[in-house]
Amino acid sequence: MKKYGVILFFSMIVNLVAAQSVSLLVEAESFGEKGGWVVDQQFMDLMGSPYLMAHGMGVPVANAETSVEFPRTGKYNVYVRTFNWTSPWYEGEGPGQFQLMINGGKIGSVLGNAGKEWYWQKVGTVNIKKRNSVIGLQDLTGFNGRVDAIYFTKDNVPPPNDPKALDQFRKQQLGIPEVPENAGKFDLVVVGGGVAGTTAAISAARLGLKVALIQDRPVLGGNNSSEVRVHLGGRIKVEPYPALGDVVKEIGPSRGGNAQPAEFYEDEKKMQMVEAEENILLFTNWRAFAVKTEGSTIKEVYARHIETAQELSFTAPLFADCTGDGTVGFLAGADYAMGREAKKEFGEATAPEIPDKMTMGASVQWYSAQEKQPVDFPIFQYGVDFNDESAKQVTMGEWTWETGMNYDQITQFERIRDYGLMVVYSNWSWLKNLSAKKENYANRRLDWVAYIAGKRESRRLLGDHILKEQDLTDFIIYPDASAPTSWTIDLHYPDPKNTQHFPGNEFLSIAVHKPIHPYPIPYRCLYSRNVDNLFMAGRNISVTHVALGTIRVMRTTGIMGEVVGMAASIAIKNNTNPRGVYNNHLNDLKKLMETGVGKYDVENMQNYNLGGSLGPKKSSIDVPPYGKD
Repeated sequence: MKKYGVILFFSMIVNLVAAQSVSLLVEAESFGEKGGWVVDQQFMDLMGSPYLMAHGMGVPVANAETSVEFPRTGKYNVYVRTFNWTSPWYEGEGPGQFQLMINGGKIGSVLGNAGKEWYWQKVGTVNIKKRNSVIGLQDLTGFNGRVDAIYFTKDNVPPPNDPKALDQFRKQQLGIPEVPENAGKFDLVVVGGGVAGTTAAISAARLGLKVALIQDRPVLGGNNSSEVRVHLGGRIKVEPYPALGDVVKEIGPSRGGNAQPAEFYEDEKKMQMVEAEENILLFTNWRAFAVKTEGSTIKEVYARHIETAQELSFTAPLFADCTGDGTVGFLAGADYAMGREAKKEFGEATAPEIPDKMTMGASVQWYSAQEKQPVDFPIFQYGVDFNDESAKQVTMGEWTWETGMNYDQITQFERIRDYGLMVVYSNWSWLKNLSAKKENYANRRLDWVAYIAGKRESRRLLGDHILKEQDLTDFIIYPDASAPTSWTIDLHYPDPKNTQHFPGNEFLSIAVHKPIHPYPIPYRCLYSRNVDNLFMAGRNISVTHVALGTIRVMRTTGIMGEVVGMAASIAIKNNTNPRGVYNNHLNDLKKLMETGVGKYDVENMQNYNLGGSLGPKKSSIDVPPYGKD
């Protein structure tokens, strides 16, 4: 594996480029020393940029600092783009408070505690006496204050806030070329470095393809990384193709469980497996944001670095959307579905009578640690009120802490994640400070709260076959049977008990399981029906909402990735596209699925098969009973 050498042009980001304006734009995510602040890129498609966030779980984090060169000395008006994140629920000052610093001195008033949207908050004026200066961000609370950018100007005019105008303003200020640099030509570009994308890249690379793997975080694994901490669900070694899953086993952690310590998820193992592949060029911290198409074919994907704002283009005959959100397909105009289909659309027994936009939610998991001495936690009351009846008397929260089922998991995702943070902090504050049982929590410290939310459902890209409930329950096997799904049909709904206390604002879920027999997903679910050269692997494949309940777990999505890598190798070899593999080379794909692409005979003892119970078998295909992986 060759890791792309990012040209870190921080100096470009913090220097004046526009000759007619004496100004300086500093992107917060480009700070050279981030201290305890974290880079959050999850919402850059919504608010225009990654940002820095003070994720201290109630304890102020270390200052972030960066060196800049002002175009000249003198007085500047200063603006900071920020957001009072509790404003959807609370009218008063928010908790995400911080201050701007110049050369060690505080500038202006407290920031981050006002406003109901991302906006340019006026800091005041500052007299710059030295062109070479140090800008700092001082967190005051540890409660997720956030900073997009800082703007110094001799004029008294803030930058635009309209997304398109702001994007153009950034490019002008930062000197970002209109035409991105080309990262090279590849056989396959995989966008998304979760389990599905990682296995797709490895599978294709082992079969001789030159692969670009683009991931918008510094680690691989997605929901199975240490940033989210969800176990690998589902089974491998399942008929009719027991060799499928060998790559999943190679990259998977040896221990299971949700919301466990970071080392359980073995981020380094996934990275090492990719780095061992000479045919993979890895692009961590790059987020795809646009595509170029000709007719129904993707020609290029454009990605932006989440810290430097540098942009690259990626060219290939084949692309794989493993983003979870179906981002590449959406940008390319692929047909997709979102929400729940009506019962009459596919005849599914579990579907509602009337279609709606409800999805499964996203989880912000957390846990606490026991200390020898009492540990304080601030009072946190910002619009979501608890009492001893509504509070959850627990010391950790995993998958059941689930938010956003009745909100749009794309356009409202920052609100969804923030509500996840809100209820964790509010509930913990009640337990620590006001509960009748607070002595039980006196020595407990909030030890980890995810700020990367674990999403279950959003867009589902539509292929030549849409997997539905009856395919699974009636065990209808198609000629292009491929990756096996072995989890139950596991659909989540708001917890009725939680609804009693927080109607319309639930944060706990229940799971309703419908048993199935391990079922091989048709290959036609793994490519777009109207974008000719687009594969899919992961939760964004071609399924109904009901069928998503079984295929979304990560051993299953990883097996999909393996199949996509195999199909891509056949497509390149035969100068065809994903549909061409189905129409003309299906037997070649079956042979590869029989053989597999595993390299290493490693033991994966993770056996976390909750929800994977067997249903009635309705085919002569021999599927072994459940056991260890």
